[in-house]
Amino acid sequence: MALFAAGDLHLSLGTDKQMDMFGGGWNNYVKKISSGFSVLSENDVCVLCGDLSWGMDFEEARDDFCFINDLPGKKIILKGNHDYWWTTASGIYAFFGREGIKNIEILHNNCVFYGETAVCGTRGWFFEEEKGTGHDRKIMQREIGRLETSLKAAEGRKKFVFLHYPPKYGDYECAGILELFERYEVPVCCYGHLHGAGLRYAFRGTHRGTEFIPVSVDLLGFKPEKILD
Repeated sequence: MALFAAGDLHLSLGTDKQMDMFGGGWNNYVKKISSGFSVLSENDVCVLCGDLSWGMDFEEARDDFCFINDLPGKKIILKGNHDYWWTTASGIYAFFGREGIKNIEILHNNCVFYGETAVCGTRGWFFEEEKGTGHDRKIMQREIGRLETSLKAAEGRKKFVFLHYPPKYGDYECAGILELFERYEVPVCCYGHLHGAGLRYAFRGTHRGTEFIPVSVDLLGFKPEKILD
């Protein structure tokens, strides 16, 4: 049993927005994802850090989630900026129930226990004080609140955080999220969102006591990264 992470599958099995057109390794990416996830056993767990399906609603996203469900192991998912199909927890679980999807759990205002480790997280957001709008500030505060709700649910366990947006990117730092990491003593943060030229600014390393791991699938060669045995 091991804990893995990957982000940004960008599946489009029920729509016509395939990622192959972007090149950069995305050619035949669905087959690459299927092959890459073969490293997981049925007892493993993989956290998927958002941007899972281009579907605009459950109908368009159905084939993508059937694909994810059939990948080995249990999957824990969180929302990305392109997950327009995302509604409410009850709505998502109702959809999963109708489609017989049993190997996917959502991370939203909660945490999921993996042994003595708590899987915590939220979407996150980019917000720069000198450039951001009032709307951006409101979204950022909401995401900080959701992350703290998730961290509080950990009940004293070690807390690993999974986000879609990077809280550190080049010279940018999200102060509110990094402060939560310090207060709750978060040892590991995995994040996605970055692709192409943006990957050159992806931070991997330790900062303020937290190890940061970028997990966009195109960065990982479409193979999930093992985070914990």
